[in-house]
Amino acid sequence: MYEHVKKIDKELYASLEKEVNRQEHNIELIASENFASLGVMEMQGSILTNKYAEGYPNKRYYGGCKYIDEIETLAIERIKKLFNAKYANVQPHSGSSANMAAIRSLINKGDKILGMSLDSGGHLTHGYRLSFSGQDYESYSYGVNIETGLIDYEEVSRIAKEIKPKLIICGASAYPRAISFKKFKEIADSVNAYLMADIAHIAGLVVTNNHENPLPYCDIVTSTTHKTLRGPRGGIILTNNEEIYKKVNRNVFPGIQGGPLMHVIGAKAIMAYEDSLPSYKTYIDQVIKNAKAMANEFIKLGYKVVSNGTDNHLLLVDVYNTLGISGKEVENLLESINITLNKNTIPGEKLPPMEASGVRIGTPAMTTRGFKEEEFIKVVHYIDKAIKNRNNESLLNEIKEEVLILTSRFPLFKN
Repeated sequence: MYEHVKKIDKELYASLEKEVNRQEHNIELIASENFASLGVMEMQGSILTNKYAEGYPNKRYYGGCKYIDEIETLAIERIKKLFNAKYANVQPHSGSSANMAAIRSLINKGDKILGMSLDSGGHLTHGYRLSFSGQDYESYSYGVNIETGLIDYEEVSRIAKEIKPKLIICGASAYPRAISFKKFKEIADSVNAYLMADIAHIAGLVVTNNHENPLPYCDIVTSTTHKTLRGPRGGIILTNNEEIYKKVNRNVFPGIQGGPLMHVIGAKAIMAYEDSLPSYKTYIDQVIKNAKAMANEFIKLGYKVVSNGTDNHLLLVDVYNTLGISGKEVENLLESINITLNKNTIPGEKLPPMEASGVRIGTPAMTTRGFKEEEFIKVVHYIDKAIKNRNNESLLNEIKEEVLILTSRFPLFKN
């Protein structure tokens, strides 16, 4: 693999080979990561990377886009069908740029927005002060009930009626429970606000009917394509409103981006095809079963799990209030034994964000490799044993060996 790179750039190849080995031999638990199919990766490395295609199908700035138009149209139509959407823009380079274009399509600079706070599971682009969303707009936040870890819709309604935002953003990057878009719609209507859903994490659950679809309720829906959808790194914007769709197209190009990444759009088309197959529904069902199994096992071992479980692909474990260790320490400790996850703030967070009281754990990536409940329960015990014996180097080495044996049974690239 990567023989041409090896031949022409040995320095770069050395780092690439190390990353290949890391992915092959690590247990990947970062909730926002997955393993793309060979078809997706092949398309991302295809000849499409050579083509400039500013504009949209049948309305390009450059010539030579006849077949490019076919590919982008295919991606659009497949994604529309997947989400049951009337309109789709497949050009955003990321979820953040998709969110920027979506917000610009609904409100004006300086308008009020209401989004989920970071420590409750929200995203930077939902109004955080250091993001464009916090700098360009007057941003406010809602959270979750600290005791239950659940969104308090009555509290969201109270805040909305108090500040009267022009836009309410729902969706999260670290919320383990189902979100009621219907309830958010009722709140938005009560204050005459637009409603936007960011489903970057749960998009795969939406298309398989494991989670409520936001499109009947929201003015705009955004998502990434590389998490539960298992596609290339990128974003999409969906809507059922023609006028909003026209604004979205103008805000993506020329408002924010120039030429689209056609090799990535081609990969989004393959992703949408793969996600329409019965096997993908089976996969997502297993992702959820695996997350529930992990949450239940952590609870059995005495850990505080935010919201006391999960409805989706991720869980949040409060390690600081359980064992007095920060999320950062756990992240670094587990990386030393080939288990990858990330520190994460939790509701009622007391530590700085770069330390964090919790860790976020996701099941999509290792489910792609074939892990089921049995394997994920083993992983919980590896994590528990490592944390409780973090100063025992000999025992940590033994756990690492067990991790290597387990990952070898589930190769990343199957022959």
